Amino acid sequence: MELLGRYLDRSNSISSVMTHDLIKEENLRDDLKFYFMSPCEKYRARRHLPWKLGVQILKIVMITTQLILFGLNNQLVVSYKEENMMALKNLFLKDYSGVDEDDYSVAVYTQQGVYDSLFYVVEQYSQLGRLSVGPISYSEDEDGKLIPLTICKQFYKKGKVEASDESYDIDAQLETVCMSHDPKAADQWKTQNSSFFDLKFYRLVDLKITFQLNGINLQTVRSREMPDCYSFYVTITFDNQCHSGKVKIFLDIDAQSCACKDWTISGTAQKNTHYLLVFDGFVIIVCLTSAVLCGRSIVLAVRLLQRFSRYLHENYNRKVCEDDQSEFLNGWYVLVIVSDLLAIVGSILKMEIQSKSLTSYDVCSIFLGTSTLLVWVGVIRYLGYFQKYNVLILTMKLAFPKVLRFCCCAGMIYLGYTFCGWIVLGPYHEKFEGLSRVAECLFSLINGDDMFTTFAQLKDKNTLVWLFSRAYLYSFISLFIYMVLSLFIALITDAYETIKNYQKEGFPLTDLHKFLREQKDFSVAEESCQHDLPVRHSVLCCCQRNSENDDVILIS
Repeated sequence: MELLGRYLDRSNSISSVMTHDLIKEENLRDDLKFYFMSPCEKYRARRHLPWKLGVQILKIVMITTQLILFGLNNQLVVSYKEENMMALKNLFLKDYSGVDEDDYSVAVYTQQGVYDSLFYVVEQYSQLGRLSVGPISYSEDEDGKLIPLTICKQFYKKGKVEASDESYDIDAQLETVCMSHDPKAADQWKTQNSSFFDLKFYRLVDLKITFQLNGINLQTVRSREMPDCYSFYVTITFDNQCHSGKVKIFLDIDAQSCACKDWTISGTAQKNTHYLLVFDGFVIIVCLTSAVLCGRSIVLAVRLLQRFSRYLHENYNRKVCEDDQSEFLNGWYVLVIVSDLLAIVGSILKMEIQSKSLTSYDVCSIFLGTSTLLVWVGVIRYLGYFQKYNVLILTMKLAFPKVLRFCCCAGMIYLGYTFCGWIVLGPYHEKFEGLSRVAECLFSLINGDDMFTTFAQLKDKNTLVWLFSRAYLYSFISLFIYMVLSLFIALITDAYETIKNYQKEGFPLTDLHKFLREQKDFSVAEESCQHDLPVRHSVLCCCQRNSENDDVILIS
């Protein structure tokens, strides 16, 4: 009787342990199935409201609206700066045609031309109040005094050049001498500084005229926003560094906006600004909510991965392979969190700009534009729940590693052609003058743009270079269009055909898939998935319903 009692106790304990293990296994399977369900399936299974989906939809609408509003305002700012640049060039550059020559505005070729252009700038500056049709005027310092115009000339410390005798004596050390000009003393500035304007052109390197102007962008009133005040830091450069007989004249503007000191405005512009600030605040709240929900999903995924890893180790002495791990570590959530952080930073910058505390429009545009791009790319995740749309996503995921490796190899050839074209054809072709321009030109040739123009624009003064250019261009176009580009397309086509075949014949099953289907055929002591399969399992999972057991297949 005692032995029988011990046997029954042992059997009961074993059965209770087995029952406990089965319950843990079923709970794990249920949690995994629920985690990988689509929002609609989660709602049908447990009446779980799709909060993340709702927040993402709201976020898309709000961020896109915010971007459009900021873009419209930014367009007004950019157009104001560009039109002021054009107006100042026409005001201060003598004989300006309205179109820049290459990278400079005007060029002069005589000594009298340099003097005329120089004096023209100073005289126009002195009469600015009577010339300009826009709300622009001289700048004042903190004491209320006009900030004068400054002229600085840079020249070699000592120099003597005799081209006829092919002799020179140059001290390469540079000296800089400056003078200032008060527009109120316009009648005396030329006579008082006659020695300064005695320019020895064989020693002159460059001459710079700098002055500061103030302006007000009144066109923003039309968009019901408060006008911005601007400070224009104007620099006019007479460039004689080449000493080639051609003096290039540049005009550059550094425009900085700021809040106007004293202003009065009637209408709804001020109220509209307050509404925009409130709207930006709501965008920040929505993005924070989205980031918290996605972070919570990542934490839940890590915990489920640890539970599943512990289950395989305890029951089959097996590790979770990389493909199954990638199912849990969802890159879409990381993408959404990054877009949320960028949107929050961009919204804060936008609020500062709206309140006239900052003027960094370009930085704010980068943050808002990148966040909007990532938000719309993240929408693809929800389209992936539909099998027809999921083909595109799976093809991109499958082809991406192969395409990346292929581009690395092709990039080496591309860089070789870039450096070769720059050093050989740069002096004879404007499209090959700089490394960036060479890369852009070659990329255009790959896409079939401006082929004839590229051939025709080469200066045929050097027969050897002309022959080399033909061999260079023909070989590059033939290699990249007929071979590299065709192979690139073939990689993507092969990935697409592979996905289509697996959708018809079925996707290979990993340990995670087998566990969810309640299959027990795990091979013991294996530590990795079957890597000889033609594709990675993590990119083969799509939203399907098994008609026999109604199991949910994992969603990529």
